[in-house]
Amino acid sequence: MAVRRPPRPHRFDGYLAVGGLLGGLLLMALGLSTRPATEPNALLDGARPVLVPLVVMSGCELLRRTAPRAALLTGTAALALDTVTQGSLATILMFTDLVYAAVVYGPPASARRIPWITGLLTVAGTVVPFAVWRRPEALLIGVVIGAVAFGPAATGWIVRDHRDAADAARLRAEQTALLAEIDRSQAVLAERARMARELHDMVANHLSAIAIHSTAALSIDDPETSRQALAVIRENSVDGLTEMRRLIGILRDGGGEREPSVTPTLDGLAALVEGARANGLDVTLDAGPGRVPAPVELAAYRIVQESLTNALKHACPGPVTVSLGRRDGLLDVRVSSPYGHRDGGPRAPGSGAGLVGMRERAGLLGGTFEAGPEGALWTVRAALPLTEGDPQ
Repeated sequence: MAVRRPPRPHRFDGYLAVGGLLGGLLLMALGLSTRPATEPNALLDGARPVLVPLVVMSGCELLRRTAPRAALLTGTAALALDTVTQGSLATILMFTDLVYAAVVYGPPASARRIPWITGLLTVAGTVVPFAVWRRPEALLIGVVIGAVAFGPAATGWIVRDHRDAADAARLRAEQTALLAEIDRSQAVLAERARMARELHDMVANHLSAIAIHSTAALSIDDPETSRQALAVIRENSVDGLTEMRRLIGILRDGGGEREPSVTPTLDGLAALVEGARANGLDVTLDAGPGRVPAPVELAAYRIVQESLTNALKHACPGPVTVSLGRRDGLLDVRVSSPYGHRDGGPRAPGSGAGLVGMRERAGLLGGTFEAGPEGALWTVRAALPLTEGDPQ
């Protein structure tokens, strides 16, 4: 079992102890003391009795930070011994420092009590001697006690109060900086997620079509079919490159502080459906929601776009239905495609990020999202709330 070593005295405390001891010895060598040997209180006259409280008090100075309460109690006993000798000014000065250190470095309970105790002693030392002796000189006892005990204690309390206030301000600053860093990290993560959704929704549809038609061109040995597949591949690659350059331009301009310069709207659903038909889907569009807020419009467009991409990659042959309409303050988006085992034909791999992105888009607007089989159909359903007062 490891033995815990006592803390070492602070270097500055060592300087105070040595300085106080040497100063007291110098005063003794010069024959200077706080009271003459003829005074009634000087029960122990001579230099040697003065040396004992001086040495004890200088030893207490070594403990002023590591054990302030023990140092003050021991120093009080040394001061009491000093009062029955001729006395040393160095002993009294070191005692005032012990009172100050006990308030500044001691536990909070001691720091609160010492000023009150020394204040009461000062009042008692002023009132009681004057009441007993009825002489104005008796008031000097209270003045001496106040200067030796209450003054250092009050000064220590002021210093400790300011130090605690500075520590609290520094802690608040650190907490504020930590919260700011957390907010920054969350903002970066949210922006990365948003840009990931935009990148996926912009490019996935075109790349899926390219993958499917390139597979068809490689597997079917028919010049006309290959020519048609290459035409679709070229059209989707050009469109995908255009949207990719647009997204890269946004990232270079400021990291997503604004939406794409040409934000998709519900008016572009017809062109989106035509592109899906060119890629081989049998799509029917039923959309008449009127004007809706821009965030809802963008989310609805991207949900339809991703749903058509999933239908292109995974759906069985058959009609695909896209419908949008208002219902109870909501924009209802529904995309249905044939569901079941897909026999043969080229397929594009999926990562599942599309469903996650659609759910996130609906959740950011406070809406709901569901996707799953309904009989022979795979249905994507999203309900996006319309803010009150939007134009109809």
